[in-house]
Amino acid sequence: MDISQQKEQFSNTYLQAIATVAGYSIYKPSVDDDSVDWGIAAKGGTGRIRAPRLELQLKSTSRDVRENNLIRYPLKLKNYDDLRMDDFAIPRILVVVLIPETIEDWLTQSETEICMKECGYWISLRGMPETQNTTAVTVTIPRKNQFTVIALQSIMEGISQGVQP
Repeated sequence: MDISQQKEQFSNTYLQAIATVAGYSIYKPSVDDDSVDWGIAAKGGTGRIRAPRLELQLKSTSRDVRENNLIRYPLKLKNYDDLRMDDFAIPRILVVVLIPETIEDWLTQSETEICMKECGYWISLRGMPETQNTTAVTVTIPRKNQFTVIALQSIMEGISQGVQP
């Protein structure tokens, strides 16, 4: 497996861990032609929308994309355009997982814990403007938007109440 594939698998595992601890099931479309890598599904629900769902585009990088309180990630134009549309039945977000440069630093383990490094960040691009760029758009994600168990639960609860992320 090359390093790009390892990064992709590591970010998949990060997502699976977050969704599992949050109590949701995940599904993977058989083809990613619409900028959807994964879907997250809740059973039941407490709001007006039963069984809320969320779809996401998952990216990973070991480049230093932190800038003060922001993550500045260069996203392919196709992904940007697919994710900025606001008429999807299932809301979509972008999740960018930051991974250390050195593969040996990705994971530490002992008898009592396993620690994945570093962190994922999320943003909704719904309603973002069209761009004149031809290949990529640098997306700015607030560092407070960590993709955590609590953040995912909050997003899913919002969706069940009819609030789009």
